[in-house]
Amino acid sequence: MSDLQRRILVTGGAGFIGSHVADAYLASGADVWIVDNLSSGRRENLPADAHFVEMDIRDPEIRNLFREVRFDVVNHHAAQIDVRVSVADPAKDAGINLLGLLNLTEAAIEVGTSRVVFVSSGGVVYGEPEQIPTPESAPKLPLSPYGVTKLGGEFYLNYYRHVRGLEYVALRYSNVFGPRQDPHGEAGVVAIFCNRLLAGETLTIFGDGEQTRDYVYVKDVVQANMLVTDLELEDGTGLDARAFNVGTGVGTSVVRLAEVLEGVAGAAPDRRHEAERPGELRHSTLDADLIRSRGWDPAFSLEQGLRETYNHIAGQRTRETE
Repeated sequence: MSDLQRRILVTGGAGFIGSHVADAYLASGADVWIVDNLSSGRRENLPADAHFVEMDIRDPEIRNLFREVRFDVVNHHAAQIDVRVSVADPAKDAGINLLGLLNLTEAAIEVGTSRVVFVSSGGVVYGEPEQIPTPESAPKLPLSPYGVTKLGGEFYLNYYRHVRGLEYVALRYSNVFGPRQDPHGEAGVVAIFCNRLLAGETLTIFGDGEQTRDYVYVKDVVQANMLVTDLELEDGTGLDARAFNVGTGVGTSVVRLAEVLEGVAGAAPDRRHEAERPGELRHSTLDADLIRSRGWDPAFSLEQGLRETYNHIAGQRTRETE
């Protein structure tokens, strides 16, 4: 089926990553719908050519939307993504990330949707991994309710695939950063540091700053979504048969991140170290060789991505003050 004929639903399409993915689907010629309740997404992120429906993914009315449009592909980015919120209110986290997914999945099966692209999280489903970079086959030991619901989502989709014939693919993101990012996601430190540098404020680092994360630029993540939307998937059983890590395979410390951003900004404000945050993973870096073997490769270096992000946030701040 060509993109000119294809109807694609992007949930969470007013959010950081989802809006970039929606842009790419539109650029390919697809007819794109966005469902977002705007709890964290922003209207200004919505692509002008997309059909927007303000709705919660848990709303039973979403079934009628599926019956009306009959989506060919569902790209599911809508989620509760804050680990701290999941710890404080596990029921809220599960309600959005599991019940919302089930509502969408049942609707997709009813109308014969050909594929669901599910956003999982390589940053949390593996817990504190023994193997770094961490491959898809590593033990799944999430240490937060958020990680549990993301892994649970994969288990549900695996059930639907084997029992009810739903085709899906899961993308286990590392720490995604880029334009339109807010400070509350897994890579929120990038947005926080950018805003502090632009304001000439001190950078706060928790612990010794040597904890590492795999920072991947949002434009590269978009390309991973585009690839797996049409990718011919191999046979296999279990979660890892339909999952791809999306990351650079390179761990970057918080201190190194600060250094690169200071270079981009041409400024070196003071840094302040505060107590390490309890429960924070020490190291998380993903082995993305599997998706690389299928034709994906990150095109942006850390510095290139940080420069684009910094310039975007600087421009946004300027517009807000005009």
